[in-house]
Amino acid sequence: MAFKRYADAVWQGDLQVGKGSMSTPQSGLFDAQNYSFKTRFGDEKGTNPEELLAAAHAGCFSMALSAVLGKEGFTPDRIQTRAEVTMEPGMDPGPTVTGVHLVVEAAVPGIDEARFQQIAEGAKAGCVVSRALSVPVSLSATLKG
Repeated sequence: MAFKRYADAVWQGDLQVGKGSMSTPQSGLFDAQNYSFKTRFGDEKGTNPEELLAAAHAGCFSMALSAVLGKEGFTPDRIQTRAEVTMEPGMDPGPTVTGVHLVVEAAVPGIDEARFQQIAEGAKAGCVVSRALSVPVSLSATLKG
């Protein structure tokens, strides 16, 4: 059965000076977490959509790798994943995520390097977020008066 996860974002003002907040009401992890142009494209401390995409991808991949390792009879002691999201700011029609690089270090007793690489590639292909990066996006927009 399908289920939904969601997050909310509010933005007020123009792009350069405006401010926004993001929340994750289902988990309560983020409640009105501030973000802005400067947290996204500059050095100001705070979060941004690309960082959250990276966190989602790193978490998803680590779980996918654990699952595939388990199916193959291996139990990882530890999996650490960094997802590096690359965004090119000067593209048309605007800033574009052009890639994600997953950097993983894992301690997996009893596995050899070749088998680990094969399983890691399979986990990358099967990770929900990896697959989501190429799905159609739908939209429902309502203009309030």
